[in-house]
Amino acid sequence: MAHNVIYMKQVKKRYQTGQVFFDALRGIDLRVEQGELIAVVGPSGSGKSTLMNIMGCLDVPTGGVYKLDDKVVNTLTSNQLADIRNKKIGFVFQAFNLLPYATAYENVEVPLLFARVSGKKRRERVHELLARVGLADKMANKPTEMSGGEMQRVAIARALANEPDIILADEPTGNLDSKSGGAIVKLFEELHDSGKTIVMITHDKSIAERAQRVVRLKDGLNDTNGDLS
Repeated sequence: MAHNVIYMKQVKKRYQTGQVFFDALRGIDLRVEQGELIAVVGPSGSGKSTLMNIMGCLDVPTGGVYKLDDKVVNTLTSNQLADIRNKKIGFVFQAFNLLPYATAYENVEVPLLFARVSGKKRRERVHELLARVGLADKMANKPTEMSGGEMQRVAIARALANEPDIILADEPTGNLDSKSGGAIVKLFEELHDSGKTIVMITHDKSIAERAQRVVRLKDGLNDTNGDLS
């Protein structure tokens, strides 16, 4: 029986501004098995980014149960959540989120510095990762000296730095042309083939079709009857 790395049961997220409440998630049921590649789709405002933030331990639910690798996330401290983010999860964002004045090498190195990896191991790991995403010749380039596709490859290399089990990608091709976007999806497929669990938020139907499974959200709920696992 496959292992659920992500398990959600009736997960809710409510935000409050003054006396106004907004329910971003209204009862999500979801299971993601180890080694799956899934796409999360839905219209703007359906709760996709909120779901991704909770999956990635950037936020916690206000109702329901979320287990990550059988640990109940709702009860963890902020330090424990940070530890999970550093070790278990790699993030890839639409806007790349690279340090603008740092080189490709330095951007990929950041998570390794936080993890206190020794200098020699850091160098080896950064070289290995940039080669893996096809940027061995761009190590000294800053984001302003790279194309969108190259910047996203740096972001993926950075996400892989601490060898996470799970990659969460929020619209990873949203700022790219179709050719660059296709190359990035191919890279995710290769990572999936190597055993990574990948969850991708996307508006792009052609990308969603390349996932093993599609999870549809609408108005903070699964857009089907019952669990999508």
